[in-house]
Amino acid sequence: MSGSSRLKSRKMAKRVSRLNAVQALFQMEASNQGMEYVIRDFVENGFGSKIDEIHLPPSNKSFFEDLLNSAVNNQQTIDRVIHSQLPKNWTIDRIDPTIRAIFRSCCAEILINTTPINVIINEYVEISKSFFSETKQIGFVNAIIENMTKELDSVPLKA
Repeated sequence: MSGSSRLKSRKMAKRVSRLNAVQALFQMEASNQGMEYVIRDFVENGFGSKIDEIHLPPSNKSFFEDLLNSAVNNQQTIDRVIHSQLPKNWTIDRIDPTIRAIFRSCCAEILINTTPINVIINEYVEISKSFFSETKQIGFVNAIIENMTKELDSVPLKA
């Protein structure tokens, strides 16, 4: 495999890991299941599966677990940042649960701080397109994420 093929494969594995993290965070909230259970479920059943008859390439399981750990360990901070970017009369519960999971995973990755911010923004906007077809929702995700990145720049990561 050439160097560019390996790089492309690693990028795709991270993208699938991000998508899986969004799905796992949604599952954790919707079913009130703990992180360990959801990680085990994804490792046993979720990776390498298909969505809408499209086979997904392998994910980066370590990165997936890092995203979930960061999201869970920093949830109070993440939710406070999300809330601060919403219109004044909105609460975080008013956001669609899938969008909430996108925001939480995105913030978790920003706090991990191993990927350039512009890449993170682009990746989560692209992931939102997997769930929503309306440009209004995708635009909302993009705007909130861009604003959250500025606020999260100074937040310390909890292990």
